[in-house]
Amino acid sequence: MLQPAFILILILGYFSLLMIIGYLTSKQANNQTFFTANRSSPWYLVAFGMVGASLSGVTFISVPGWVGESGFTYFQVVLGYWVGYFVVAFVLLPIYYRQNLTSIYEYLQERFGYNSHKVGAVSFFISRVLGASFRLFLVAIVLQQFIFDNLGVPFEITVVLSIVLIWVYTQKGGIKTIVWTDTLQTLLMLAAVCLTLYNLGNILHLNPFEILTDTKLKSYTHTWVTKDFLARNHFLKSFIGGVFITICMTGLDQDMMQKNLTCRSLKSAQINMVVFSLVLIFVTFLFLLLGAMIYLYAEQNQIMIPLMEDSPKADLLFPEVAINGGLGLEVGIIFILGLIAAAYSSADSALTSLTTSFCVDFLKLDQYSKSDQKRIRKQTHLGMSLLIILVVIIFKYILDRNVIDGLLTMASYTYGPLLGLFAFGVFTPFQIQDRKVWVVVLLSILLIVLVGNLSPETLGGYQIGYELLPFNGLLTFLGLLLIRQKKLPPNQSASPSESTTEGS
Repeated sequence: MLQPAFILILILGYFSLLMIIGYLTSKQANNQTFFTANRSSPWYLVAFGMVGASLSGVTFISVPGWVGESGFTYFQVVLGYWVGYFVVAFVLLPIYYRQNLTSIYEYLQERFGYNSHKVGAVSFFISRVLGASFRLFLVAIVLQQFIFDNLGVPFEITVVLSIVLIWVYTQKGGIKTIVWTDTLQTLLMLAAVCLTLYNLGNILHLNPFEILTDTKLKSYTHTWVTKDFLARNHFLKSFIGGVFITICMTGLDQDMMQKNLTCRSLKSAQINMVVFSLVLIFVTFLFLLLGAMIYLYAEQNQIMIPLMEDSPKADLLFPEVAINGGLGLEVGIIFILGLIAAAYSSADSALTSLTTSFCVDFLKLDQYSKSDQKRIRKQTHLGMSLLIILVVIIFKYILDRNVIDGLLTMASYTYGPLLGLFAFGVFTPFQIQDRKVWVVVLLSILLIVLVGNLSPETLGGYQIGYELLPFNGLLTFLGLLLIRQKKLPPNQSASPSESTTEGS
């Protein structure tokens, strides 16, 4: 059993290594280094690092914990992710590279106008603040449960310390630092899952092939839901939801795209995306296997799901087994390193992308002098840190569901407007009445909230799942059709009267 003081020393040592990387990658750094890494990142480095950033602490902890409730059904969503990555690589990335964008929401400014740009940026801002906070909250409660409670440190201080450490090593080098730290963090995360799988396999006398066929694990390894279309996790709904979750949470997300836009060329970025998608499927499947083995091991050794505020919290079962389950010191050590790596590989890039988007999309940083740009960027980076601290602390008092399920459900509401706007821009020739876009977006979200909260009884037994996201995008798209107008020829601007004329 690892002692809290030892774990704390381990964490501080890990952060010391990250700070060394931050120092080495931030020499002679400027705003372009912070925002784009001077567009010089090798694609294979970005691809490997993105695995850790995509999986994050949510996958590391929540997916194994979710197996006890839902088996391998999450893999249906993951297969949808894979299709979505190809859409991102061959539809969206060419647009971003062609326009040489720093913030991907600048596309909406060029395509539709000021208000559309702001809608896109606001949608991302809300989505990423909530998403990053979801992820960091999960890891904070684990650190609190196994370390800081024993040291008498309040949860709020745990969160503050976590963000302060992230701020220190990202505040100068930005995305260039993150491309390198993500590589280290992904390596540690994969080492943690593989070592734990190996040790559990030896103890349970099971290899990965036997796990899938062992009758004792049938309740944990069922994958396909094809008979009951009304079920929330039916294959078709999960798969389609997965496609659109990837398009939105990767392709329309400044956080994930900022890493891709540091590659040297479009071709490099596309290779990165394809390779990354294949690796991600394999790694996610490893996490599902791990979840099944953890539950079997817990049953055999009478390890109970840990309680949080007197309620069982399945997200805490993996750390309980790894740290206190008798798997050996090396598993506990690599688990702690993998956990903080998974958590901070997403939190640090989220902090950087929020800073980038706010500076470019809201503050129009290029309108300031060089000296003012650096000062504003540093102040914004600090402000984003404080905001995430506040939201994570709030989550402690309001969050009551599995974290990965909550994260994907949240995406259905916040990423829908982005999906509708980008789809309308890419696949139609129309302009829109830009000043009315806020009305369309707000009405779409309101309708989705109403639909999403309908009970299955109201819908004849139909349980709404992740298909809410494409439905939200469709509603936004249809609303934009209602305020469309013909696209003007290049270099021709609309007169005031034309710009308010609704197309037929």
